[in-house]
Amino acid sequence: MAMAPPEVPFDEILEFLASSPTADQLVSYQPPIALQQRLSELLDKKRSSELSAAEQNELDEFLCWNRLMSRLKLKGRKRLAS
Repeated sequence: MAMAPPEVPFDEILEFLASSPTADQLVSYQPPIALQQRLSELLDKKRSSELSAAEQNELDEFLCWNRLMSRLKLKGRKRLAS
């Protein structure tokens, strides 16, 4: 499968965040399917030790985005609970 440039799916996340989502929208947000599929591919390659250096960098970027979105969702949940 051809590798899509990571900035395209990440741009979708940026667009979502730039739209000033409500706490409810933030909590229910799911990344684009293409992004989820690419992450699965990278994780499979990592498990089988077939990850190139470029793919490791891409995976690291995914993990940074995941940490950011997890923190934002947590804050959204707290806001909804209060």
